[in-house]
Amino acid sequence: MSHSLYHVLGAKQFDRPTLDELFAASGEMERVVAEGGSNRFANKILTTLFFEASTRTRLSFEAAMHRLGGRVIGTENAAQFSSAIKGETLEDTIRIVSGYSDLIVMRHTEIGAAKQAASVATVPVINAGDGAGEHPTQALLDLYSIRKELGRIDGIRIAMIGDLANGRTVHSLSYMLANYKNVHIDFVAPDNVRIPIDVKRYLVEKGVSYEESTDLTAVAATADVVYQTRIQKERFLSLEEYEKASGKYTIDEALLGVLRPDSIILHPLPRAGEIEPSVDRDPRAAYFRQAQNGLYLRMALIEKCLQ
Repeated sequence: MSHSLYHVLGAKQFDRPTLDELFAASGEMERVVAEGGSNRFANKILTTLFFEASTRTRLSFEAAMHRLGGRVIGTENAAQFSSAIKGETLEDTIRIVSGYSDLIVMRHTEIGAAKQAASVATVPVINAGDGAGEHPTQALLDLYSIRKELGRIDGIRIAMIGDLANGRTVHSLSYMLANYKNVHIDFVAPDNVRIPIDVKRYLVEKGVSYEESTDLTAVAATADVVYQTRIQKERFLSLEEYEKASGKYTIDEALLGVLRPDSIILHPLPRAGEIEPSVDRDPRAAYFRQAQNGLYLRMALIEKCLQ
């Protein structure tokens, strides 16, 4: 059975069969790219509406559409270069853009903005990040990367490190991991950016094992996946609060010494000092391969949304 999608707004909307099918399609998209791309969506237009900065997400979606033969319109700074600066509501913007395109990929500064957009859109909307809320397509490519690197997702131990309060990638990945068996999550964060209570409640409800820790070395020694994240300076209300969290947990040569030889290091990127550049040479450093996987996953996602 084919599991088509329409809007992609949050991680909780995905079940195991849909994930399995999407990952199989992502593998097929690797072959499509290797063979020079496809013209399947030659008559389709993707609009990228980014009210917040992005490199990997925006460019990978745009490259994905081009690889599928489609066209792209949009803006990388919708807060300044769209009618939002004139006071136009998000709903009105989406109503207009829906008439110009077949699919909208949107990043916004506010939690819930993607759902708000989808409520008035007449074409599919993909949430490319809504403030400190969710980032479901990042979680999808993270899981795809884990499966490619380790050969499985069931039974993994994953350490999530950094700004877990504001880290939308961590929120989405935690929700999505609830689809898998015998997963254990270790959350490692400074006290002022610990994992939110609603994420923990969801994991309890779904029977997912987790612990909170401040000892990165101990946690990393048992992890299959070390998922490092940036302390997001732009999310803090004061410099003082940011400095309380900044620089507490870093992956360096010393930490590599305690990691299991068959483990992997992931990061949604960009990084800002929390992984030393020397770590890049280690074969367990999978974050650049992870970013490349975003192209294949997003190609598969576009195909599912436009079916």
